[in-house]
Amino acid sequence: MSTKVKAFVLEAKDSKEKDKLATLYTLEYGKFFVNFRGVRGAKAKLKAAKEIFTFGEYVVEQTKAGNIVTEASIIDNFMPIRGDLNKFYEACSIFDIVKKLAGQSSDPTLFIEIVKAMKAICYDNSPKYYALLKFLINIFENMGYKLNFDKCASCGAQLTGKKFLNLDYGEIVCAHCRQMTALEVAPATISALKILRQTPYEKLKTVKLGGGGEVKALNLLCENFEWRFGSKFFID
Repeated sequence: MSTKVKAFVLEAKDSKEKDKLATLYTLEYGKFFVNFRGVRGAKAKLKAAKEIFTFGEYVVEQTKAGNIVTEASIIDNFMPIRGDLNKFYEACSIFDIVKKLAGQSSDPTLFIEIVKAMKAICYDNSPKYYALLKFLINIFENMGYKLNFDKCASCGAQLTGKKFLNLDYGEIVCAHCRQMTALEVAPATISALKILRQTPYEKLKTVKLGGGGEVKALNLLCENFEWRFGSKFFID
């Protein structure tokens, strides 16, 4: 039986003499493990389809030996990313997050976020970390961890003084409601997160953040990610 999926290649590892074992992130089934047979040969027809970051439609034959990719139609290989280290490492961060978050079930919202983030990094020349931060903000929000900087998530009071990220619940709270695990959120971090949250991916290149806000925001979201999911993700 064969199945057609729309997918990104999250990672691929050498297997046997010329094969590649790969993890796809599919629109239809979430993470999907496949084998590209003979693709390490110089003239292999699926040679380009096995590369990390590749976005395409894959036909997968389900056999006793596992899932074998038999056909592929590349939608985008995001080639400019491969020639720019900043873009490459930012895209690697996106994919590492997906590997750690995604299960073997469909999540169209996450899939669309990957498409948007990859296009922003590859073609829109968004400044370093902006697309990654936007991606993290959106996936946290989609999972119910929206960062609201106007009202305390615990008591509902207006946030006028110092603000804290309560790691236990992934929410912003006031000084009165903070717990032992809470982290103070600097004003530059708050400004960066607010701006990036309301800016579409395709307009990130028009944004200018000050005071090192993007680095501080990334450090905060990294902490939040590790606390939520028990592991760090790759970041350069």
